[in-house]
Amino acid sequence: MAIEWVEDPADPRLSDYRDLTDIALRRVSEPAAGLYIAETSKVIERAVAAGHRPRSFLVHERRLADVDHLAGDAPVFVVPAEVAEQVTGYAVHRGALAAMHRPALRPVADVVAGARLVMILEDIGDHTNVGAAFRAAAGLGADSVLVSPRCADPLYRRSIRVSMGTVFQVPWTRMPEWDDALADLRNAGVHLAALALADDAVTLDDFAASRPERVAVVLGAEGDGLSRRALEVADTVVTIPMTGGVDSLNVAAASAVALWALR
Repeated sequence: MAIEWVEDPADPRLSDYRDLTDIALRRVSEPAAGLYIAETSKVIERAVAAGHRPRSFLVHERRLADVDHLAGDAPVFVVPAEVAEQVTGYAVHRGALAAMHRPALRPVADVVAGARLVMILEDIGDHTNVGAAFRAAAGLGADSVLVSPRCADPLYRRSIRVSMGTVFQVPWTRMPEWDDALADLRNAGVHLAALALADDAVTLDDFAASRPERVAVVLGAEGDGLSRRALEVADTVVTIPMTGGVDSLNVAAASAVALWALR
C-alpha cells in the first residue's frame, strides 16, 4: 500500500472527501468528476469485486488491515478520527472510505437483454429509497434496474450504504427520457407494469397470476407518483391491494412486494 499519513483537515489530498453531507454539491461534483464515495470496508470490497477501481482511500489507522488487499496502487490516507470528521462533515464510524472511479454506464439495450424481471425507478429523489429498492432487487431476483434521468444517484454513498453494496451486484444504467428508452424496451419484449393507483388498475395478485414472460415494474416518487408519460406508455397499471384505510406503501416497500410477487 502507498500509505500517506495526514493530520491537516485542509490538506488538498483529501479534497475528494470534503463536505460529504452537502448532497447538492455531491450530485454535481461526483458525476462530473467521474467519482463516487464507497463507505465501510465491506462496501469497498464489493465495489472492487465488481471491477470498480479506487482512486484513493481515507481510513483510520485501525482499519488499515481491512483495505490492504483492496488498495492496489491507490494512495491510502491515514487520518485521526477527528480529522476524518472535520473533512467529511460527519463521524466516520466504520473508519474507511474510498473515492472510486465511476464505471461507464451501459446502454439500456445491453442491460435489459435477456432479463425476465426489470425494475424501473422514475424520478425518486430520496437516496435511501433508491438504496433500499436496489437491495430488494438483488434479494428478490430482479435481473436489472433502470433509473430515470432525474432519479437520485444509486452511487451516492447513502444509496450504497442502505443497499448494503448491492448496487454493485445488480446490472443497472440510467435510461434516457421515456420516448428515447421505449424502443429498446419494446425491442427486448419487455412488458411495462406501472405501479399506481388508477380506476383501471389490475391487482398485483391478478397480474402475477398471468405475468408476461418479461416484465418491468415501474415505480415512481412517493409524493407525485409516476409521471403522466410513464402511465401512458405502460402496458398495464398494477396496484397493490391495501387495507386499513392505507392507500399505498413506501416506494421501497412497494418494490419489495412487487418483485416478490413476480419473482
